[in-house]
Amino acid sequence: MTGAFDLGPALLFVPGDRPERLAKARERADAAILDLEDAVAPDAKEAARAALIAADPDPDLVIVRVNAPATPEFARDLAALARTRVRRVMVAKAESAASLAPVDAYEVIALCETARGVAAAEELAALPSVVALMWGAEDLVASMGGTSSRRDDGAYRDVARLARARVLLAAGAFGKAAIDAVHVDIADLDGLSSEARDAAASGFTATACIHPGQVATIRAAYAPTPDQRTWAEGVLAAAAGERGVFRYEGRMIDEPILRHARALLRRAGA
Repeated sequence: MTGAFDLGPALLFVPGDRPERLAKARERADAAILDLEDAVAPDAKEAARAALIAADPDPDLVIVRVNAPATPEFARDLAALARTRVRRVMVAKAESAASLAPVDAYEVIALCETARGVAAAEELAALPSVVALMWGAEDLVASMGGTSSRRDDGAYRDVARLARARVLLAAGAFGKAAIDAVHVDIADLDGLSSEARDAAASGFTATACIHPGQVATIRAAYAPTPDQRTWAEGVLAAAAGERGVFRYEGRMIDEPILRHARALLRRAGA
């Protein structure tokens, strides 16, 4: 029923009540996330659902984020989705396997953005319908009564770093993709670049963003450098004539390092 997560690294959120932005988002980013949750005011949600039905967006390039299962909006969102071709759904504030049962006919991205959701990351990743996990920093800290996910220097607080790592590990344990959280400081492209490079090197498949101006930075961060690609091609070529552990450019090479090289070439599209 469900397939692997096969979209590119830059996923752009679009407010559900601004459907005129959807086409541009699809053109600029690797996929658009049409948001029926936080980006839409309570009194505009019904209009956003009507816009979703009218747009009937491209099922290959659009993900729809629905409201949390614990809210009455969730069932209304699903009723609207049933009238479209959408097949990928991001569930806000996912917290249990049972809560995702109503969307098991879709390819599900479980958004772990509460303390309970992060604690349930392994349970969510184990579901056959789940193709990816994403984490969210601000809602997570708010769910615990905190006021900021970052320190004054812009670095994530320890609790956010722990949540990020736990979601990544849970996704990896079950062979699912992991999506990194948005960088809310739109002007801070250097900070975004640093975090996206770390995400790619750590094993994240994609990074979500909230502004078209962030897309190019994310794509560049996920793309291997020319030197990285040359090394990956070289070490894999050398491995073809070797058995077991060998040396390449002064470094010991074994199977985990070869997997790193293959991952670099996958990101390069080779």
